[in-house]
Amino acid sequence: MIAQMLWQSNETTALACLNHPFVQGLADGSLPPQRFARYMEQDAYFLDAFARAYAMALAKSPDRDGFFAFKNLLDGVLDELELHEQLAARHNLNLEPEPSPATTAYTDFLLRVAAMAPVGEIVAAMTPCMRLYAYLGQELSQRLSKTSPYRDWVMTYSSPEFEGLATRLEDLLDRYGKGLDKVASHYIRAMELEYAFFDEAWNTGGEQ
Repeated sequence: MIAQMLWQSNETTALACLNHPFVQGLADGSLPPQRFARYMEQDAYFLDAFARAYAMALAKSPDRDGFFAFKNLLDGVLDELELHEQLAARHNLNLEPEPSPATTAYTDFLLRVAAMAPVGEIVAAMTPCMRLYAYLGQELSQRLSKTSPYRDWVMTYSSPEFEGLATRLEDLLDRYGKGLDKVASHYIRAMELEYAFFDEAWNTGGEQ
């Protein structure tokens, strides 16, 4: 199974994300609100590109099953954007920010692959985001403080519904990723960009 093999081979990066002080602060509630605000603003910008990448994958889908699967995944991103709208009202967020360097690097990579590559490579570039967030949500939910102001974030990504979306995308990677040269390199690059996204939010999102 391509998806399982790639996830296991990138375990070091996944653990680095989990153990990052930004991510740990979501569970125990210690994350400074300025840093969470910056992260959420940049994530809204990123999700716009992620949705567009799904749309391009849908258009390139070689069969009807893939067409409907990508439509369902696109709907999941739109649901995620609704979470951002709710959190924006609560935390006074700007959901149309100027993209940061880490955000620009990720969205440029994602949209370039989506525009130029076959479906299997598009899925390889997108799967790390979904599988990593499902993993982080499930891990953090086991140590989630009842008083954390970020409970909604953790509960969203630890939900069975989000796990189902991640699994569906991995199934598409197994289906369409066979025999393509850049599947592994796209997956690795996306994982690296995920870590950079958290790290930038931690280092530039406000006071300690």
